[in-house]
Amino acid sequence: MTDQDGTAQRSLEDRQSEAGETEALHEDEDHEAVSRPPAKKEAAPPAEAKPGETPAPKKRPWVRIILILVALAAVIGGVTYWFLTRNEESTDDAYTDGRAVAIASHVSGYVTALNVRDNQFVHKGDVLVEIDPRDYIAARDQAQGNLLSTQGQLEGARYSSEVARKNFPARLGQAQAQLQAAKATLFKAQNDYNRQHSLPKGATTQQEVDAATAALQSAQGQVAEAEAQVQQATPVQANIGETDSRVDQLAGIEKQAQAQLDQANLNLAWTKVTAPQDGWITKRNVELGNFVQSGQSLFSLVTPEVWITANFKESQLARMRPGQRVDIEVDGYPDLKLKGHLDSIQLGSGSKFSAFPAENATGNFVKIVQRVPVKIVIDSGLDPNRPLPLGLSVVPIVHFE
Repeated sequence: MTDQDGTAQRSLEDRQSEAGETEALHEDEDHEAVSRPPAKKEAAPPAEAKPGETPAPKKRPWVRIILILVALAAVIGGVTYWFLTRNEESTDDAYTDGRAVAIASHVSGYVTALNVRDNQFVHKGDVLVEIDPRDYIAARDQAQGNLLSTQGQLEGARYSSEVARKNFPARLGQAQAQLQAAKATLFKAQNDYNRQHSLPKGATTQQEVDAATAALQSAQGQVAEAEAQVQQATPVQANIGETDSRVDQLAGIEKQAQAQLDQANLNLAWTKVTAPQDGWITKRNVELGNFVQSGQSLFSLVTPEVWITANFKESQLARMRPGQRVDIEVDGYPDLKLKGHLDSIQLGSGSKFSAFPAENATGNFVKIVQRVPVKIVIDSGLDPNRPLPLGLSVVPIVHFE
């Protein structure tokens, strides 16, 4: 036997041996399959997405866990916030408020001096503006002259009244005495005249008769004159009343002249515009050399007193009372923490006092939550070197005890 025949024979034996082992292996597997329960079918691998199709998203259980944790944290945070803020109310519809006094000129004229700058702090009585005083000095001097002239006339009338009170009664008495004397003279002259005419012709002379007649006529004239003087001096009260009326008239004129002088002095004083109280000068509307009219606004003076006006919703007012503690946050100064208290609640909503209040009796009604202004007084926390301007946005927090 050759080498090639031996090799072929060994190869055949090897193949037969491998075939036997394979059959034995299959028999073992069949035996195990009969003894084991049938296994679940494995899921088929996902088919590859065709071109143009979106692959199905893979399920991520950790996303659901995160969402649950976020929701739980939100619930816990909401409950905590409610617990911490259940006894307080706040609003962002609030601002700083104060008094802005309009300073106007009382008189007209040219501005000759301007003594303040924008936003300067001034004290009560400081001279802010000076107006040309020359016209008002002349008016003052004229009023003084009128007053002095009237006072002189009044003094003369008063003197005449005093003289009349003394002279008129004396003049009446003198006239009455003269009348009595004239009547006595007339009586004597009448007797002499009658006696001369009753004597016989030889018992008297014509000269004596003529003398008696002349004496009678003279006495009659004296009586008539005395009666006229008495009649003239009789209305004593009327004469005194006339002089008193003149005194009263001049006294009224004196008061008018005094009032004119007072007004002239007042106008002269008003040529210097002064600060009515302490505060800051704002909104300056005047320059040096301007002609200003009486009543024209020159400045606005902001007083140091500042408070908070907060417009709370009507649903927030149920537990609010004057005196409650308030914390105030200022948007413009985050580091400034103010303390205050609730001072008062306005008796009317903001819309009620507006220029055009709503008229709900006509048309369709839509209910709108109203806001009511609440005044909050600042007690502490203000920086004297950093005053709060009016109109700053703040957030007040009212605490309910």
